[in-house]
Formats: sequence, structure tokens, C-alpha cells
Amino acid sequence: MNEVEIYNKMNEIAVTPQFSIIFGEDSEQSKKISEHKEWLGRIRHERPSTEMPYKVGIYIRYFNQTKYEDYLSYHKKQFADTVGLCPNWTLVDFYVDEGSSTPNMESSPEWSRLLNDCFDGKVDLIITQKVSNVSKRAYEITLCARLLAAQSHPIGIYFISEDIFTLASYYRQDLKDTYFLPTPDWQVLPDDESKVRNLLND
Repeated sequence: MNEVEIYNKMNEIAVTPQFSIIFGEDSEQSKKISEHKEWLGRIRHERPSTEMPYKVGIYIRYFNQTKYEDYLSYHKKQFADTVGLCPNWTLVDFYVDEGSSTPNMESSPEWSRLLNDCFDGKVDLIITQKVSNVSKRAYEITLCARLLAAQSHPIGIYFISEDIFTLASYYRQDLKDTYFLPTPDWQVLPDDESKVRNLLND
């Protein structure tokens, strides 16, 4: 089975995300996303190579709104079967956060566990259904993608519904931006400054 067939297999469970619900149809963010989607439609897409020996972590945001009692098990089996079609890929684990809406990353324990496994070298490819599974904040996705790509062994995220692979060659220049990194004048807040931290989360 070639990469196109594998991609089509993965998209059997895809649901087209409605970005207007997240950002509002007339927001600046929505316009940028529309422009980016139009640009993506004009280029040849790159996807994770089936020839690469990836250690795969599957991230799922689960909210059972279907009539199937074992929907999560079925969903996992679809992912496992698809990864199984790639002999050079190893399925490390499933990371499942529950909830009907996407919270902030800091309140997604399984996403945090997945990131820890990435930084520990256990996972080097994250596959998830769509961007909104991970965060409703575009800058959080961007920050994560850049931090993961900056590792000595770069780690990529593949979003099935949007067909976005963060390690694609056409994103490499963006991934080199360093404006998000701490500067020498930054101060780390002590853990007991809960009031200050709450202000930062507002």
C-alpha cells in the first residue's frame, strides 16, 4: 500500500473541522487560516514518509456522541490498523483526553504525557485527527510544533483532517523563527506565585 492509499485510509475517519466556530467567520485568525488553506490547496503536500522508522504516538480527544458503545475501541483499532500498514512504524501508545470541547493544553493530561514522551525520545511522530483536538489556540499549536521540531531528533505532528505535517519542507523556514524562545532578561516565576500565574492564564 502506498502513501496515498494510507492517507486515504486514515481519512475514512476524518471530519472536516469548522474553523469559523472556533475563531468566528470574520476574525483576522479565520482570514489567515482561509489564506493558508488556499495556499495548501495549490501545493504538493508532504506527509510522514512510510519509509522512515517512526515511533508513533496517537492523540485522541474522545467524546462519545455516537450510537456505538465501543466507539473509542473502534477508533483505536482504525488507527492501529493504519499504522500497521507501515512496517517501519512502531505504535508506541494511545493518548486519550476526554471532553466535548478543546480545553487549554495545560488541562489536557494525556497531551502533556505525550509531549513528555516526545522529549524523552519515546515518540517522534504524533498523529491526531485534527488541529482542534489539541488546542483552540493557534499560537499554542505553533509553539508546540516549533519546540518539537527544534529537538536534536526533530518530532513532527500530522493532522489528518487538515492534511498538515509540521515537518514538511515548506514549513522549515517558519520553524527556524526564534522569537518565541526565552531571552536573557526573562524571569522564571516561582511555583508559589499562584496569583501571578492565574493572571497569566486569563
